[in-house]
Amino acid sequence: MTQPNHHRHHPLPTPASVTPAQALRWLATGWRIFTANPGVWVVQALILFVILAALGFLPFLGWAAAPVAFPLLVGGLLAGAHAVEQGQTLRIDHLFEGLRRHPGNLLMVGGFHLLGTLIAAAVGGSALFAGGAAAGLGGVGFAAGGLMLGVLVFSLLSALLVMALSFAPALVMLQNVAPLDAMKLSALACLRNLLTFGLLAVMLYVLVWLALIPAGLGMLVLVPVLAGALLAAWRDTFAQAPALAAPLPGDPPPHA
Repeated sequence: MTQPNHHRHHPLPTPASVTPAQALRWLATGWRIFTANPGVWVVQALILFVILAALGFLPFLGWAAAPVAFPLLVGGLLAGAHAVEQGQTLRIDHLFEGLRRHPGNLLMVGGFHLLGTLIAAAVGGSALFAGGAAAGLGGVGFAAGGLMLGVLVFSLLSALLVMALSFAPALVMLQNVAPLDAMKLSALACLRNLLTFGLLAVMLYVLVWLALIPAGLGMLVLVPVLAGALLAAWRDTFAQAPALAAPLPGDPPPHA
């Protein structure tokens, strides 16, 4: 006799279409969330930078530790922003909420982040090497072509990686999506709304340079603002579908 299947299979959220005007509203929401409790946000941002810097100094693995841990910390920032939006009090230890709730899946996103970076560097470097080798056979024109190809390939792969990482921590943290699925959905959402997220990327580029002017201190403000903006962007892009329910006892973990 066939045994019934008691395991639940949750449908993945579907990315919605968002307009360029919403990108401005996301940043405005991020600012509003920051100004609700600026002191705690600045302390969180400072702790985040100290942790990432300390990880970078680890012997042998420092170069890999920060990219792997970064989504874990982003998950904590999102948890804090979400708490503020729910009318709760922001706490400094919200920064570590990802470590308490979804450490394995967020670290897996970080692992994919590191792997993607290495692949982009390897493919781009191979194209540069091929261009250099061609220079010995065909002259400067071949070398310039190889250089341009290497830069183009690395830039495209890096852009895809950024798209895949943009919503992955939010999808894992707030909707319990498995890491690889979260990265696929994130990339799909960005590609479907390329104009909107392209505009957002340009605005963030300008804001980062402005934040770096006062000895980099502006980043202590910009990081919390970006956390609130990312929460707003996730809500408009994905949260029109019901969030995934918390797993019941005995349910298997989500599969990528």
